[in-house]
Amino acid sequence: MLTHQLKRIRFALALLLVVQTGSPIFSWTSKATAPHNFADIVAPLLSSVVNISTVTEIPRNRIPMEMPNFPPGSPFEELFRHFLEEGPQARPRKTTSLGSGFIVSQNGKETLIITCNHVITDADKITIILNDNSEFEAQVVGRDHRTDLALLKISTDKKLMTVEWGDSDSARVGEWIIAIGNPFGLSSTVTVGVISTVARNLAIRAPGLETADYIDGYLQTDASINMGNSGGPMFNVNGKVIGINTAILSPNGGSIGIGFAIPSSIAKSVIEQLKQYGRTKRGWLGVKIQPVTKDIATSLGLSKTAGALVGDLSPQSPAMKAGIKGGDVILSFNGHEIKESRLLPRIVGEAPIGSKLPIVVWRNGKEIKLDIVVGEFEEAEKEGLISLDGSENKKLDKRQQGRVVLGMVLQGIKPSQYERFGVNENTRGLVITYVDPDSEAAEKGLRPGDVISEVLLEATRERITEPAQFITFVENARKQHKKQLLVLINRGKDSRFISLSLEEEAPSEGKKLEKNNQEMNRK
Repeated sequence: MLTHQLKRIRFALALLLVVQTGSPIFSWTSKATAPHNFADIVAPLLSSVVNISTVTEIPRNRIPMEMPNFPPGSPFEELFRHFLEEGPQARPRKTTSLGSGFIVSQNGKETLIITCNHVITDADKITIILNDNSEFEAQVVGRDHRTDLALLKISTDKKLMTVEWGDSDSARVGEWIIAIGNPFGLSSTVTVGVISTVARNLAIRAPGLETADYIDGYLQTDASINMGNSGGPMFNVNGKVIGINTAILSPNGGSIGIGFAIPSSIAKSVIEQLKQYGRTKRGWLGVKIQPVTKDIATSLGLSKTAGALVGDLSPQSPAMKAGIKGGDVILSFNGHEIKESRLLPRIVGEAPIGSKLPIVVWRNGKEIKLDIVVGEFEEAEKEGLISLDGSENKKLDKRQQGRVVLGMVLQGIKPSQYERFGVNENTRGLVITYVDPDSEAAEKGLRPGDVISEVLLEATRERITEPAQFITFVENARKQHKKQLLVLINRGKDSRFISLSLEEEAPSEGKKLEKNNQEMNRK
């Protein structure tokens, strides 16, 4: 009894101590400890980071000007001739830019330096400035626009500090990182932060970004990264490079705590190829892919939103030779499951060129196994088999009256109309002449001039050549109580599947279109 009372007294005293001091008697400490400061980590790394200065000479085009009509023998005639032929407008101008880089290896006098490709793009002269302010002219060993990486070399007798690669795949959200670079020309600037996100997809935010088709995820950090940091290293607390700083998200060009780095897991293999070949050698299938959304999965009878939907194939490509078709969903390649479409380019890019590998696609409601011989991306690009840009179609000024189906008015396209609609001469299908601005079709970016060439509904696939054929297909799908329909859209050189809802259209749509046509005609 006494023992029990003593325990109660001790517990009461403990509670009183917590109330008075605000500190508990027992505390939990995290197993992971943060550095008290980063000085010891940073000190040996500073000399491995370099500043990169580039000079680009831009020829100033002569402005075509006609000689004014002066009286014969006028002194102004000779003055104007001298101005037009030798004036300042004929002189080229030079632009300079600054970036960052880091020393990755030194073999004798040859020193290799990594930076971002956009730092040296179009540069006529590249100067490397070391930590001790000594300068060296650099040569380009190789560059890769798909990952925005470049490898440079300089020659020096100096013994320089090199860095080691770290493992970006093991990086975790919340880990400390250190960025060193040359923001706004301020050399050896050190900033610290944490990894905010791993495998950040930038394709949504920056659809024009060249790297969006290959890098399947960036390291995001809140460390201060600004203009001039590009090409600089992102270190972990062990002093190893896990990323190359490449971009920031900012409304004004300054740091707002959202920066991105190319993961070392991707950079290592690219740099090794640049070092060995002077260029990259990547695997290539020749397919233009897009994500499998929930609507698309429902339309094709897939149980989950995984894989990469094939929108189009390049001519003479490995995919075409292997029997892959537009509308197929690539589920796996060489034993690797394609959980997201953005994973496919990198998996294929790392595949051995010339090897025959298994690929599994979803077609007509079932899995089909094929073998495909991997081609080389760079060779296909050189031969013109890869289109890196899509052509914009000419906008149609006239809405044409007709029945609205899924928010669109369609009409057959004739060879004489190819130029007018900006479509390829081999394109067959229906051209969209009007899109209801309140429709799902408009929400998903469809517009007049787009051409619908095929429709897919689970295991049924049909080429479309007449408006009545499309209307019948939609009506039959609705009778079967289907919810989504896939349409293959052709826009210039680009092809893409779009999923549209098969829900009943408002009965007033036809009247609305007629009213719009009447209003337009009055204007």
